[in-house]
Amino acid sequence: MKYLYKLRIYLKPYFWQIILNIFFLLSMTGLALVVPQIIQGVIDQGLKAGASKFLIRSALILVGLGSGTAILNLGQRYLIEWIGAHVGYDLRNAMYDRIQYLPFTYHDHSTTGQLINRCIEDVRAVQTFAGDSLVQIIQLGMLSVGVVTILLFRNPWLALVALLPLVPMVMMTTDFGQRITRLFYDVDNTLGDLSAHLQENVSGAQVVRAFAREPHEINRFDKINRSYFKARMKVMVEWAKVMPTTNLLISMGTILILMVGGPLVFQGKMTVGELVAFNAYLLMLSGPVQQLAWLVNAIGESEAGAQRVLEILEHTPEIQSSAQADRLGTLSGRVEFHQVSLRYQDEKLDALSDINLKVEPNQLIALIGQTGSGKTSLVNLIPRFYDVSEGSVLVDGKDVRQADLEYLRKQIGIVLQTSLLFSDSIRENIRYGRSDATDKEICAAAQAAQAHEFIIKFTEGYDTMVGERGVTLSGGQRQRIAIARALLMNPRILILDDSTSSVDTQTEKLIQEALDRLMEGRTTFVIAHRLATVRRADLIVVMADGRIVQRGRHDELLAQGGLYREIHNLQLSQTGRFTDENEAEVELGAESRLSEFEHATLEDPAISDSL
Repeated sequence: MKYLYKLRIYLKPYFWQIILNIFFLLSMTGLALVVPQIIQGVIDQGLKAGASKFLIRSALILVGLGSGTAILNLGQRYLIEWIGAHVGYDLRNAMYDRIQYLPFTYHDHSTTGQLINRCIEDVRAVQTFAGDSLVQIIQLGMLSVGVVTILLFRNPWLALVALLPLVPMVMMTTDFGQRITRLFYDVDNTLGDLSAHLQENVSGAQVVRAFAREPHEINRFDKINRSYFKARMKVMVEWAKVMPTTNLLISMGTILILMVGGPLVFQGKMTVGELVAFNAYLLMLSGPVQQLAWLVNAIGESEAGAQRVLEILEHTPEIQSSAQADRLGTLSGRVEFHQVSLRYQDEKLDALSDINLKVEPNQLIALIGQTGSGKTSLVNLIPRFYDVSEGSVLVDGKDVRQADLEYLRKQIGIVLQTSLLFSDSIRENIRYGRSDATDKEICAAAQAAQAHEFIIKFTEGYDTMVGERGVTLSGGQRQRIAIARALLMNPRILILDDSTSSVDTQTEKLIQEALDRLMEGRTTFVIAHRLATVRRADLIVVMADGRIVQRGRHDELLAQGGLYREIHNLQLSQTGRFTDENEAEVELGAESRLSEFEHATLEDPAISDSL
């Protein structure tokens, strides 16, 4: 129980409730220990002597004891559930808090289903122990001490004989507990895999239907489900081995009492009432002892759950603010990469190698290259999503490893390649980075990102609820809301990771026109595959295999030749005809819509100021 013992700190806030619960247990145990003594009196004094008044008085006492025990049991059960529920509540909050700060390196090697399973099923197992199993252990201990003491006081020799079968039972259940913990750990892991697959399948339902892969997914789920079934069956097999033996050993105790105690009654050394009371005490003990196997089973499940919970709670994030971290003031936006190399965990090759790049404040930097060339890895180092393997990343001349993460990231706006929205209103999704933003500021950011026009067409407007991960919106709509969310933060450093990949050409141009105005006064990194997005950049960085192979402005790179010119010629050959015939029309439409946008924002001083 070493893992459960580590979680004892979650019981400390409820110390007095636990003390009250123990008082209830002591009282209930004391009342229970009186019952066999009364039964002995009924047999030896009431029935044998024919004293009816004694029998009535004893019956009333038993009724009173039963009523008192019922009241105490009610209070005890309430406290059990109360303590368990509060421990589960605190533990789930602690788990969720820890998950918020787990580094990207952890999420790279774990599944959503496993994390969900740890927060729900594993916490439930620990909660069950804190509320119920722990109480049963205490109750079993109290009752055992009380019964054994009484039996030894009454007849030491008969007590030793009667308790003899309990020795192998305790040894067997102890061994069972050690094995069952490992088995439940496997059960929890397979259940996590099952949850992960279910979550993945539900999220990818559209892809499954599109490729008509329903039978394949059913077979995959069946395999994982069968693994979970087999893991559970291993637990049941071990359980089936223990229970019959437990029942047999308990029966052996009663048989020994009758075999040894019966002759003592015949010899007049023990009354019938004493023998019955002796057996009643043993049966009182045998009930909880019989439940010992159930209890060990529950403890094994809780111990496995505690182990998986602690794997999260005790995980020390590799990336966190140090105690002496510098709380950065307002950044100017200067970014430097000095001999940077990056290798992801468990990878053999570097994702980035020998990167040297200096970016001045307010510059627009475009990163271009084939998929997997290291563009996203490079910009992920600025907010310190990952730490460099070698070299350093400097912001305003300060190493990001020495900066306070919260202060650093609050000045960096990011629009990721996959635009994740939360199951909330459009207004709250845009406001996500700035909870104090006014409705006018939200509207201004949406207009700048060319999202306002489609938002107001919804029946609920900005209060329209988006589905899970924003699935009720189109890809382009999600992307524009994500851009608005980043712009609302008014960041000093802006990172756009292929943020216009899900919009049509005309919308892309409108967004780019608006972004040109909003990029003024901040350093901007743009990752894009289309050269039309990066032509006006102050510096274009061409990457291949984790290295910078070219850098310069558009005209300079074309004159140099090399990879940039190859990419340019390839895209030109694919889109040149369209550009020649329709570029003027697209430019005219863009200027018209942008003019309307400028006119609308200038009419509203609040929106104009916020831009």
